[in-house]
Amino acid sequence: MATKFQKLFEPIKIGEVEIKNRIAMAPMGILGLLNPDGSVGPRGMDYFLERAKGGIGLIITGLFKVENEIESLSGIPLISSAAIASFAELSEAVHALGSKIFVQLTAGLGRVAIPSVLRTHLVSASAIPSYWDPSKTCRELETEEVEQIIKCFGNAAEILAAAEIDGVELHGHEGYLFDQFATLLWNRRTDKYGGNLEARLRFPIEVLHEIKGRVGQSFSVQYRFGLKHYIKDLRSGALADEKFLEAGRDIEEGLQMAKILEDAGFDAFHVDAGCYDSWYWAHPPVYQKNGCMVDMAARVKKVVKIPVISVGKLGIPELAEQVIAEGKADIVAIGKSLLADPFWAKKVEEGRPEQIRPCIGCHDGCMGRITKAKPLSCAVNPATGRERTYKIERAEKFRNIMIIGGGVAGLEAARVAAFRGHRVTLYEKTNSLGGHLNAASVPSFKKDLARLLDWYQVELKKLDLEIKLNFEVKPDLVEREKPDVLIIATGSKPTLPNIPGLEKSTVTTAIDLLLGKKKAGEKVFVLGGGLIGCETALWLAQQGKKVIIGEILHDVMIAGIPVQHMNRMMLMNLLKFHNVDMIMNTSLLEVTERGVLMIDKAFCKRNLEVDTVVTATGLSPDQKLYRSVRGTTPNLFLIGDSRRAQNVMGSIWDAYEVARNV
Repeated sequence: MATKFQKLFEPIKIGEVEIKNRIAMAPMGILGLLNPDGSVGPRGMDYFLERAKGGIGLIITGLFKVENEIESLSGIPLISSAAIASFAELSEAVHALGSKIFVQLTAGLGRVAIPSVLRTHLVSASAIPSYWDPSKTCRELETEEVEQIIKCFGNAAEILAAAEIDGVELHGHEGYLFDQFATLLWNRRTDKYGGNLEARLRFPIEVLHEIKGRVGQSFSVQYRFGLKHYIKDLRSGALADEKFLEAGRDIEEGLQMAKILEDAGFDAFHVDAGCYDSWYWAHPPVYQKNGCMVDMAARVKKVVKIPVISVGKLGIPELAEQVIAEGKADIVAIGKSLLADPFWAKKVEEGRPEQIRPCIGCHDGCMGRITKAKPLSCAVNPATGRERTYKIERAEKFRNIMIIGGGVAGLEAARVAAFRGHRVTLYEKTNSLGGHLNAASVPSFKKDLARLLDWYQVELKKLDLEIKLNFEVKPDLVEREKPDVLIIATGSKPTLPNIPGLEKSTVTTAIDLLLGKKKAGEKVFVLGGGLIGCETALWLAQQGKKVIIGEILHDVMIAGIPVQHMNRMMLMNLLKFHNVDMIMNTSLLEVTERGVLMIDKAFCKRNLEVDTVVTATGLSPDQKLYRSVRGTTPNLFLIGDSRRAQNVMGSIWDAYEVARNV
């Protein structure tokens, strides 16, 4: 064991359940990995067992419903007697591998349920607006309905206990139904489940007593809740550095809540922050700091005696160890980082942290797929959620493979092909690998991309392949080498509109600016409100520059590859916090000697005085080499940005698919 990570690998008990280390798998949605009856399907079994093989002490599953009549939803699994066999097989295998497993149980979604997936009316603690469609009002649950849901928790616990599941986690965070009952903003009831804090917590406490009464005190029950909501109002989140009046739960009430729930008999707490109205807390994107919610767990740990689990971008091993060593939490829950690398714990334990494939905080492969009713996976690890069928295996016949381009698509293709035993040569025309990752990772809030590039460098050094830098491949080289497989990953180039004045020295592309090839003045106009434009604008504003974004559409980040909800929400809030101005429904007519000339849809013109114009108007595939060799060589593949401009996930998935099949 690596001595620098000793605290992470000390055992701990939650109730009577002993866990071999201080590392838990945080609960995440597992859409597509279960059978229609809510039982664990083959993909779900492989998914959980891969993390158990990877050394996790405690697996906490994604949420399961306990009833589906009062709030009838499609797409969320239900605990039923049909699930006993699969849960029993799962617990047997997990226990054999040395891990323990808790199942997360939810009372329901309430106001945050998407109306289109409901077969019944929206319900909540009170008659409050739907999050997704404020024009719709939730129906207040009847007292008898709440009592019925409580009994359903007891039924679910009996099923899980029979399957030898070690415990359950009550889904009390993120503004879901338990949280709606616990929070005065959403709970305006006048019955026994409304009123002061103790009454608002009666629902989960009665659930706790129902479970313990049904299956015994030794069955562990922990509660997950947000210590603070970080909201200024409904549908209005707040950043950590903002000064604002908390409209939801503030820290002081959260600490009172912890004491009440501990006294009620819960065995552990899993502490985070946020809700749907500030979703970038509950699902931290790349813009959140690593360990962004550790202080929430640390505050709770000071007032309770039961174990406290911390969560929130804890995928850097040194940080996770520090959290335990400094007594800020008893267990660290690793979420998205375990999608990126299921062997996170084992690599830490064996002193190989540099080999951990990092999460990049994009949410494209996890939450982004779930919201589209696609199975859970990961942008940087395409095998997530399909571990058996997408496993990299040695090739039956080793081939000579030429890969042109050292961006993320080329790197992934080279890694997978070389791992399979092929003879790989990777050509890159510049003096460094990484392609657009080099520019994208420049802002301090994008350092997770730099970690991904570092990981590729480490992995490629372990493999038997040849890398040729400063080498631009021409068609005649392909003809001479005659590779068995040719993979073109030549990337993309900035697209520039035909606008007078773009040739001026005051104009630069966002990529050149990020790479330091050009400098920006104090007043900057960013042309294009896509993700690149908005992130570049934020980076400049954080340097103290006055920044204006010009966008032809009615809003930013609404065209092209979707930016996931929590990422867009936080980036928009950051742009506002750093006083970035936005001009919508406006086109650039000309770059002038003193700035830019704009025109809106009413044909009104406007001059802006700026020092620098930054273009962020999209990327176009570089297919010059591909077109010149197409039809002249067999087994030719075009991947990544050179196939079509796309994000990191698209590039990696292209490369993985090709390289695992050649």
